[in-house]
Amino acid sequence: MKQMIQGSGWQGLTSEEVEDSRQQHGTNVLTAPPKASLWAQYLEKFQDPIIRILLFAWVLAMVIAAIHCWGPDQTGWKAFMEPLGILFAIILASSVGFLFELKAAKAFVVLNRVNDDIPVTVIRNGHVAETTRADIVVGDIVMLDTGDEIPADGLLLEAVSMQVNESTLTGEPVTSKTTREADFDLDATYPSNHVMRGTTVMNGHGIMQVVAVGDATEYGKVNQGAQMDNNLDTPLQLQLQRLANLISKASYTVAIVTFLALSIKVLIEADGMGIFGIFEQILHNFMIAVTLVVVSVPEGLPMSVTISLALSMNRMLKTNNLVRKMHACETMGATTVICTDKTGTLTQNQMRVASTSFYALKDQEQGNDLCSRLIREGIAANSTANLSGEADSIKTLGNPTEAALLLWLHDAGYDYGQLRAGAKVLSQLTFSTERKYMATVVMSPQTGTKVLYVKGAPEIVLGLCSNVALPDGNRPASEMRSDIEACLLAYQSRAMRTLGFAYKMIKADDDDAPYVDGRLTLHDLTFLGVAAISDPVREDVPCAVDECRKAGIDIKIVTGDTPATAREIARQIGVWQDGDANDRIITGAEFEALTDDMAAQRARSLKIMCRARPTDKQRLVRLLQGQDAVVAVTGDGTNDAPALKAAQVGLSMGDGTSVAKEASDITILDNSFASIAKAVMWGRSLYCNIQRFLLFQLTINVVACSIVLICSLLGMGSPLTIAQMLWVNLIMDTFAAGALASLPPDPAVMLDKPRRSGADGDFIITRAMAWRILVTGLLFTVILMCALLYMHHKDDISALDLSRFFTFFVMLQVWNMFNARAFNTHRHVFSGIRKCKSFLGVVLQIVCGQILITTFGGSMFHAAPLPISEWLLIAALSAPILLLGEMEGLVPVGKKHR
Repeated sequence: MKQMIQGSGWQGLTSEEVEDSRQQHGTNVLTAPPKASLWAQYLEKFQDPIIRILLFAWVLAMVIAAIHCWGPDQTGWKAFMEPLGILFAIILASSVGFLFELKAAKAFVVLNRVNDDIPVTVIRNGHVAETTRADIVVGDIVMLDTGDEIPADGLLLEAVSMQVNESTLTGEPVTSKTTREADFDLDATYPSNHVMRGTTVMNGHGIMQVVAVGDATEYGKVNQGAQMDNNLDTPLQLQLQRLANLISKASYTVAIVTFLALSIKVLIEADGMGIFGIFEQILHNFMIAVTLVVVSVPEGLPMSVTISLALSMNRMLKTNNLVRKMHACETMGATTVICTDKTGTLTQNQMRVASTSFYALKDQEQGNDLCSRLIREGIAANSTANLSGEADSIKTLGNPTEAALLLWLHDAGYDYGQLRAGAKVLSQLTFSTERKYMATVVMSPQTGTKVLYVKGAPEIVLGLCSNVALPDGNRPASEMRSDIEACLLAYQSRAMRTLGFAYKMIKADDDDAPYVDGRLTLHDLTFLGVAAISDPVREDVPCAVDECRKAGIDIKIVTGDTPATAREIARQIGVWQDGDANDRIITGAEFEALTDDMAAQRARSLKIMCRARPTDKQRLVRLLQGQDAVVAVTGDGTNDAPALKAAQVGLSMGDGTSVAKEASDITILDNSFASIAKAVMWGRSLYCNIQRFLLFQLTINVVACSIVLICSLLGMGSPLTIAQMLWVNLIMDTFAAGALASLPPDPAVMLDKPRRSGADGDFIITRAMAWRILVTGLLFTVILMCALLYMHHKDDISALDLSRFFTFFVMLQVWNMFNARAFNTHRHVFSGIRKCKSFLGVVLQIVCGQILITTFGGSMFHAAPLPISEWLLIAALSAPILLLGEMEGLVPVGKKHR
């Protein structure tokens, strides 16, 4: 590269060299993440374990339908009604999830649009020219000015008072850049004479030569690393796989036992039946066994889970959580560890004045009136920063530290613009890393004479002063030095940046500049005081962090910032306590040096990782996941992208980089950690609602399977037709899923500890749920079989009898929805029901649907219209099932919510 610099000089590349470089090193465009086709995205939905069971059940149902259609019964095409219903459930469940994620993806594309047509000033063919960022090539000479976004990685050829915001890559909002080796910061993440793509020049100007473009830049490398798939199943997917295995084993076991029992019965009673008669009976028994498998599969479950997730996606958007992947809704509720970035997530990513110590002001507002006016004028005039926007949405331009001072003036009610306009600048020394101060000479309307204002590193500025301004006059600086140093130490112990301020009045007729060769020649200035500046913690963060910690979630700060700054922020938000051991904080370099076993041991107890690089964050996430932790990662910078991708849930900020947002599962639109706590509450509430639906759905399946089994053993036909079971298992269950998913989130879930994940973790069907399903299912079965046996005592079972039985079966499930709603809340069944308008609306729709079916269903549903008196009687006879829910409501609440 040195040869290239010497060879091209300041002439830049020629047009031919530009093309050669582009051919050799590529273009300055990041490779977009691979996008699966819409068809491939749709087929992904069929990976769901319950969908796979349904597909198997559909195949079995098709076999049964074919035998009924073309076998001895000759029932015709209506035999295919059930397999068509199952196929409809499969397509509907997969399509709803696909369409909701597609909608979220379109919203995300608008949010994350990248513009490669940003203009860049370059030197080519010996002339200054303007081109686009995409057109930049290796070897280009690029001119950088305040406010410019650096288009590619480069080596600085010249740097004048240059400061760069590297927060997108390292978390550092202000990093000084220089070409003088003596001033290099050896602890900096990137060399002091290198600038990186995606960072922004905050102050000064410079010239760089491009050394890497596109995917070869540090920004591009992180972008590529963030595109690798983590191939992790979500906690809900793991739970549904276990549920699918349980349903499969249970249904196959029941089917096999039933088939063997019925077949043995046939063989015992086979006298005079003949070989073909025995074969026909065994085939009939096989069809009964297959029917049991089909009936035991909850056809509505995939659709119901999908609806629950989809509704949560929409409702979470209203709380500023843009969910891109549906399962991320629930995974947030299973989170056990949150690894959070600092800058822009915990803090405002805007420097503000935290405290001031102006010694001439007794209460930092009133005191020496002249000094008070000089402080305001000096801050306004001795600065290159600016503010823009309206009063309620002010944006800062230029150096963030200087802008913080202007914001301080604005908050105090002073217009820096008027102060700056009134003080005519006569000469100025901009800030540089070499001298560590800025000096400006103005014609001051406050004094009617020239005034030299100086601000910079307090120890340097104090060294230029002979006096310190106090309310009642000046005092020798030597007498105040110990007090000032103690003040600085107190600020610096809280990881604050400090600036010192001084002034000197100059005679109006003195035309000599107070500096020579970029250095002040005066050493008798008056010291005004110190301002402490920091990136303040967002107001809602401490409460949100406390809420997450009470919920049993471990909060870890992972940042590229310094140890002192990271520790102070952790202290302010309640993560770091004064008695914490030093082994709970580690630097990225120290973490990299540890073996995997040692790093895994440290990972659990770790509270802070500072000076972290992208690979360090990613490794921490992997090690935590290896210990069965469900990890959520928050971040807004490109450096956060690999960890965002590796986590079970990646949470990017709305104003974060495009790479970070592309790697995430959820985008926090308001950049607030409080929204993350809300997402956890939504996730846990969603999981509870899915459990409630499973309680409701599996009870139906247990009852239906039991009735088919008992009727088969007794030689009775099933009282429930295929059309009726499709109404219950598909339409009614789907409505029930919507009703239970519409229940508002319960803040009480944040009092629980996270559920255990992994192979030995908590199962979605808890012991209490299993007992409730079995007890309720057994009770329903006994009641329904008594009703069925009573009907069989009659000479002829009419359509009206079947309609009563079917309606009674449905009303038992309707009342059981209320029990499911109250499950695990330890509240009465109807407690807070007025707030659940959506739930009541769905219950009303199910009842109205049942009325329509019995009234107009006719032969299709084997139903007949029921008079209003019988409807009221059936509702009253089935309502006592609510007592099961009331009995749980009487159980006192323990230490845990669930």
